[in-house]
Amino acid sequence: MNKRMVIVSNRLPIVVNQGDDGTWNIKAGEGGLVTALEPLMRKNHGVWIGWPGCGDDAPMADLLKQFTSDQGYSLQPVPLSDEEVENYYRGFANETLWPLFHDLLGNCHFSLEQYRTYELVNRRFAKMTAEISKKDDVIWIHDYQLILCGWYLRQLLPTRSLAFFLHIPFPTPDLFRRLPWKSQILQGMLSYDLVGFQTLRDHRNFVHCVTSLIGGIEVHSRQRHSTVLKWNNRLIRAGHFPISIDADDFIQRASAKEVDEAAWYLHENYEHRQLMLGIDRLDYTKGIPERFLAFERALEKYPEMRQKVSLLQVVVPSRTMVPDYIDLKTQLDQLAGRINGRFAEHGWVPLHYHYRSLDPVQLLAHYRTAEIALITPLRDGMNLVAKEYCACSIDNNGVLVLSEFAGAADQLGKHALLVNPYDVEKAADTLFQAFSMPSEERRRRMTLMRNQIKRHDVHRWLDTFIKAL
Repeated sequence: MNKRMVIVSNRLPIVVNQGDDGTWNIKAGEGGLVTALEPLMRKNHGVWIGWPGCGDDAPMADLLKQFTSDQGYSLQPVPLSDEEVENYYRGFANETLWPLFHDLLGNCHFSLEQYRTYELVNRRFAKMTAEISKKDDVIWIHDYQLILCGWYLRQLLPTRSLAFFLHIPFPTPDLFRRLPWKSQILQGMLSYDLVGFQTLRDHRNFVHCVTSLIGGIEVHSRQRHSTVLKWNNRLIRAGHFPISIDADDFIQRASAKEVDEAAWYLHENYEHRQLMLGIDRLDYTKGIPERFLAFERALEKYPEMRQKVSLLQVVVPSRTMVPDYIDLKTQLDQLAGRINGRFAEHGWVPLHYHYRSLDPVQLLAHYRTAEIALITPLRDGMNLVAKEYCACSIDNNGVLVLSEFAGAADQLGKHALLVNPYDVEKAADTLFQAFSMPSEERRRRMTLMRNQIKRHDVHRWLDTFIKAL
């Protein structure tokens, strides 16, 4: 792609820290999106627009100059006050859109004040983007925090090429119509030239929503992977582009000596038993309580699993001041205590529950060591942890237990063991199936999943989306 890319996201792809001696430093962030976009951004000297995630005390101008010289593309910060972060990000984005888009209406909080701040911040992002971008730039906006950015940009730059990608699921019309500002959000999404989703289901839900809730929409054409809509004399293409990981990078890092040593040490702690692994951010969409209940039921129903399996659940702290998350943490603490109180025996603890983050080496070591991974969200746009686990299973001896409500199930569902996390009884049966699966079948299933992930990696995702533009 020869045109300059302007990326707009809630956060800039950086980490800004102040050392003990008071000096500030900046480094590139991690994650699949940054990995995929960096080569393209360097090649065409692109611009990334977003909130830097730090206060006014950081010397951002000097830090950003240093970043540009090191990385080859530039960053443009959008300042946000503490009140704006509270109402726009923690408020409307994460207390309204996040639960609604994950089919969890009971967790939604509808506040006009928060919505007004969401509008204000999206308008500010759009104004900054319009000032920074040039005539031939392609502007690509990311995720639910900035849906309305396209609406304001279209007013400022009526002929500019605008793309949007939603990293989380998209709800059905029945759910979406509950949102008081449904028309504004949908019209915001219709302001883009290309709207990308993770799965065919999300793509179809969007088309059903706009055709049933917005007047004057015409389905111009349908193809296997995309739908072209006509609205206000404009054509809008909607399609599904399942995001992935840099599989080769994960394989290479998982094969490193330090990871191998950390994996060996971890395995020594769980000698003579299989390790079931759960790694999730603290969030009510991840289905962690339901996972604990399925594990408890499996130990009840299949006594032969006792002493021979342990569940290691790592919960990464997140949104620690939000009441729903505080309640979830309390629930997990109580469930873990109950399960261990019921089943623990001398020399064996069934559930090891850790509330902390893992550094990159430890994360890869956990992936390599675990014979079984439990990825069982109640709803998820994709869930890249499932793909990371498979990529790091370099011995091809792992079993992936995957929720049918994760976007990754569309690609990995034939060879993973699919579960409905709400069905505790059948989920328990599936855990036993994973525990007792013969080595030959494990290798066959994992080999096929790893091949799929290597073929359809994050670089292919990017190429497909760019071609659709």
